[in-house]
Amino acid sequence: MLRVALLLALVCAGGAKIYQPCDLARELLYTYGLPRSQIATWVCIAFAESSYNTAAVGPPNSDGSRDHGLFQINDSYWCYPGKGCATSCSSFEDDNIADDVACVRKIYSQTAGYSGNGFTAWTTYSRCYSPDSYIAGCGI
Repeated sequence: MLRVALLLALVCAGGAKIYQPCDLARELLYTYGLPRSQIATWVCIAFAESSYNTAAVGPPNSDGSRDHGLFQINDSYWCYPGKGCATSCSSFEDDNIADDVACVRKIYSQTAGYSGNGFTAWTTYSRCYSPDSYIAGCGI
């Protein structure tokens, strides 16, 4: 029992959260106002990138960069002051996803501007050919 309590204390102290798909879908829609038509794809991307874990940090990419948080935001382009989202990478690794959502909106918008589809910024988007299955039964 003591081990379980210690593990829970470490997880809570770290500020990490592992979402359930429907909880994430509702938060993205109702708290952050992402378009309803995009929610299933965002939930799919979060699963494919981080397994819904807000504290996820990916292994080094081929260029040495890393990806951070629920949506695996890359530190080469987006996080750290002076980069696209002007936010520290560690800010994307906590349970407050407000800054993550603000950054993915920016990434999506910039990518859509030159490719026509903002989701293509995430390589895992290609796995989301049936995204509605990720939010089936969520009632949104």
